[in-house]
Amino acid sequence: QVQLVESGGGLVQAGGSLRLSCAASGSILSINVMGWYRQAPGKQRELVAAATSGVSTNYADSVKGRFTIARDNAKKTVYLQMNSLKPEDTAVYYCNAEARTYSDYQLRNYWGQGTQVTVSS
Repeated sequence: QVQLVESGGGLVQAGGSLRLSCAASGSILSINVMGWYRQAPGKQRELVAAATSGVSTNYADSVKGRFTIARDNAKKTVYLQMNSLKPEDTAVYYCNAEARTYSDYQLRNYWGQGTQVTVSS
């Protein structure tokens, strides 16, 4: 199994910044993609940003130019630097990892417990 532990959420004023962190642990053989999703009340969960084990990244159009995703493969950790935050960024942010474990070598999706980000106007 893979455990994902997130940290860094909180309350911030519009225009401010937050940095989210997510550390993976467990019997991990490899991690393909690590990323962040978010879900606002009454809305579907959506991709915010994702990073492969190499240098490839992908961002939602709504966060391009404001958010930056980064991975530390040695630490099995992914970060999301969020700048110029807007009230519409308010949501629960979930860490996601596509990983293989030593238990069965199958590629599976894993989720963190979520961290609340609230941006006040």
